[in-house]
Amino acid sequence: MTTAGADAPDLGDGFDHVVDVLVVGSGGGGMTAALTADACGLSTLIVEKSNCFGGSTALSGGGIWVPGAPAQRRAGYAPAPDGVVDYLRRITDGLVSEVRIRQYVAAAPQMLEFLERLSPWLEFVWKAGYADYYPELPGGSELGSTINVPPIDLRTLGTDEPTLLKPLTLAPRGIWLGPNELRSFYRVRQSWGGKMVLLRLIARMVRARVLGEQIAAIGQSLVARLRLAMKERGIGLWLDSPMTELLTDATGSVTGALVNRDGNSKRIGARYGVILATGGFDHDLAWRREHQPGVDQDWSFGNPAAMGDGIRAGRQVGAATDLLDEAWWFPAMQWPDGRMQFMLNERMMPAQFIVNGEGKRFGNEAAPYMDFGHAMLDGQQSGVAHIPCWLITDQRSLNRYVVAGHLPIPKIPGAPVPTGRKVPSAWLRSGVVQTAMNWDELATKIGVPADQLRRTALRFNELARKGHDDDFHRGDSVYDNYYGDPTLPNPNLYPLGDPPYYAFRVVLGDLGTSGGLRTDEHARVLRPDDTVVRGLYAVGNTAAPVMGRSYAGAGATIGPAMTFGFVAAKHVAAQAATALSHRR
Repeated sequence: MTTAGADAPDLGDGFDHVVDVLVVGSGGGGMTAALTADACGLSTLIVEKSNCFGGSTALSGGGIWVPGAPAQRRAGYAPAPDGVVDYLRRITDGLVSEVRIRQYVAAAPQMLEFLERLSPWLEFVWKAGYADYYPELPGGSELGSTINVPPIDLRTLGTDEPTLLKPLTLAPRGIWLGPNELRSFYRVRQSWGGKMVLLRLIARMVRARVLGEQIAAIGQSLVARLRLAMKERGIGLWLDSPMTELLTDATGSVTGALVNRDGNSKRIGARYGVILATGGFDHDLAWRREHQPGVDQDWSFGNPAAMGDGIRAGRQVGAATDLLDEAWWFPAMQWPDGRMQFMLNERMMPAQFIVNGEGKRFGNEAAPYMDFGHAMLDGQQSGVAHIPCWLITDQRSLNRYVVAGHLPIPKIPGAPVPTGRKVPSAWLRSGVVQTAMNWDELATKIGVPADQLRRTALRFNELARKGHDDDFHRGDSVYDNYYGDPTLPNPNLYPLGDPPYYAFRVVLGDLGTSGGLRTDEHARVLRPDDTVVRGLYAVGNTAAPVMGRSYAGAGATIGPAMTFGFVAAKHVAAQAATALSHRR
């Protein structure tokens, strides 16, 4: 345990407030860093730009990809660390140093073990059976390494509850799904388990109305639990306090930051380090167009406040950047009012295929969302429209599967989501969904060659009847099968049947940008010559990703963010201990 404070180095005069560690950003990475630094005896403060805490973590599925997590070990499963290293080495394809990969594999389980010991609020469970995204590769796992937290009643946050960043699309009170319920819910027509989840949702709505419960799961629960642990330890959190500039001394070492608070610019000193956890530049469209030519509209699911502040501040003090052309791509739909909707289970649905502007399939529709996003980008560069593309399906699928939030159950007037046998008329009026009674008519409506769309449909049906996708190998991976239809020989293949046919417009969404400041295995920010910017650390989407251009499994954004928040704070504490020992 490090003891700082009075024995800490003197930063000199001119600071309005001084702490040992300043954390900028209040997502999963920032809060984990703050909890770790505080537990090491360092006075710690988080400053947050927006008037809500939680960042993109609060808007996420809350998964944390941690092979060898305590929750896995309790269940008798422990992936071999060397195998996981090999897996990450393969999917990152030389873009990430092995020492950084090994640090992640070693530190991620330690991070969760530390948090579990730190506070009873920090409880973690393993989502067994959600495979890694490349389970067939050496070191990949069919059981997966996705860790989640249980649901929580947000009333436990007390006065902090209103300042938790809420999802962009709020579900009615009582409508929440635990991480292990979503798969069953998508099978509401195929299994009794799915029907039970639907009944539980109805019961939850009733309980919420009667008892006033405010139960939240996934990312909301994770952020709430981290905040409750911070409150237990008295760690400061300043909202509405954007960082505007990093402060440095004569040697170029970072000594703190300028922060706007209550309308005034405050000089916040950091004796031992500043940890940037401000997210990416998700909603800075001009900057995205500069680095990501395939993005011409704001289709990001990331934190609305994520504008690249930390990355810019790092560059201003000499930091290098990497992979600014990348994001955590996620094919999606955008409704006319601007709302974004994930396209996840729909791409694994058996009776559908996705076509580009030539009316052709161009990849495995059920592939990991990062890979399908890359296929859209690569196709767009060929000169053929792939952004948007169109998911084609039929009436049988609409009656059998959850499609774009439409539940395949009898029409329920006043239901919070679309139900019944018809596509909502508003969807059709908007143009986001098109329908037709034959391929020629549908092709005209979506602007693709009719003869090619017809050939694509005939070819797909031929492959589906055979039970194997010879063209793109859809269904060959255990990952592909996860949200498919388990009642079929190939959960991801079934011929399209009778009309009407439907076409859903698919755009290139993302979970946030993934490129950022270059860092080493301790999360220290690096200059272009690989020297360290002393006193400065970066984690989460502020840092270039340990996943490279890939995505290991569900939770491969939050897992590294929290892990390197832990690693950064541990390194700061070690530096502080060394400095103090030299002073004594």
